[in-house]
Amino acid sequence: MSGVHVTTTVNGDAVEFVCPPNEPLLDVLRNRLGLTGAKEGCGTGDCGACSVTVDDRLVCSCLVLGAEVEGRSVSTVEGMADGADLHPLQSKFIEHAALQCGICTPGFLVAAKALLDRNDDPSETEIRYALAGNLCRCTGYDKIVRAVDDAAKDIRKAKAKAATKTAKAKAKKAAAK
Repeated sequence: MSGVHVTTTVNGDAVEFVCPPNEPLLDVLRNRLGLTGAKEGCGTGDCGACSVTVDDRLVCSCLVLGAEVEGRSVSTVEGMADGADLHPLQSKFIEHAALQCGICTPGFLVAAKALLDRNDDPSETEIRYALAGNLCRCTGYDKIVRAVDDAAKDIRKAKAKAATKTAKAKAKKAAAK
């Protein structure tokens, strides 16, 4: 079987790899690119442990072929932190003890980030709905939901602070003219 050459972007970095046409994206990420955050929980798209985003759309990487990401943008849990600075969701998962064994955690984080990227003020129902494709057998879901809600508050505060800073800079620039 011949391989498929794929050029894509993973976590903002240009990446190239060759994979068999039937190799799942999950296996490409873990075995070819060394990104082991996404986990195989079920291999059938039922548990969400392998969740990533492809062009900002949440997908189970066990159900997407590696060859299908040609020219697309893939984001994994490894791309959430900025160096040593954790994403607010990662910090809140730790603060709220919203993780235990860790198998489901990357999928929950990616799913929660996908939600907050499009809606930074979700209701509890919206959070639960957005995370419904992710299964956890250890923590129960209440701590996870509270962590996502708390992270959303921090993200809104950071956006408001950035908007205020931008407005002040514009006002200062206008006054200088």
